[in-house]
Amino acid sequence: MNNDQIFEVVITTVSSAGVPHIAPMGIRYQPEGRVLLMPFKPSTSLDNVLATGHAVLNRLVDTRVFAGAVTGRRQWPLLPAQLVTGQRLAQALSHVELALAEQRDDPQRPVLVMRTVHEETHAPFIGFNRAQAAVIEGAVLVSRLRMLPAEKIDSEMRYLQIAVDKTAGPEEQEAWGWLLEAVASHRGAAA
Repeated sequence: MNNDQIFEVVITTVSSAGVPHIAPMGIRYQPEGRVLLMPFKPSTSLDNVLATGHAVLNRLVDTRVFAGAVTGRRQWPLLPAQLVTGQRLAQALSHVELALAEQRDDPQRPVLVMRTVHEETHAPFIGFNRAQAAVIEGAVLVSRLRMLPAEKIDSEMRYLQIAVDKTAGPEEQEAWGWLLEAVASHRGAAA
C-alpha cells in the first residue's frame, strides 16, 4: 500500500527512562511494511521515538482513548510489546511494533519512516458505528482548538453530534462528553 491516505491510530512510545506516552496520530502505510509517522514539533512521541528508536501502532475501536488523549486522560491499561522497547494498549484489536528506519527533519512535522518488526491481532474487528467516527473527528477538532475559528469548531461539532445521538453506545457517549467539556473549558479560559 503506497498512498497519501491517512489512518487514525494510537501510537504508544516510551521515554529512555521507560515512561509510557499515548497519543492519537494520523499515519500513512507504505510498501514493504513501512509506516510514516509525522508528529508535530515539539512532541513527546517524537522525543521518545528519537530516544528509543521504537513505537507501537495500536488499532482500536475504543474511541475513549482518542478523546481521552486530547482531554488529558492518558491512563489506559498497557501490556509489554513483544520485540521492541515499548508497550501496547491492552484494548487494541491489533498492534504493530515499529523500529525507526529513517528520519527526515522538518521545522513543523518531521517524517519518521518506521519499519514493521512485529504485528499481532488480539480480537476481531466487527466494524465502526458512526458515533465512533464522530468521536475521532471530534478529537481531531479538540486537538486544534487553538488553531481553528470558534465558528468552525461549533459547526462541525453540531454536525458530529447527529451521529453521536443516533448511534453512540456508552463508551462513545462518555468520550463525546469529554470532548464537549474540553471545548467549553477552552471557551471559558478564552473569555
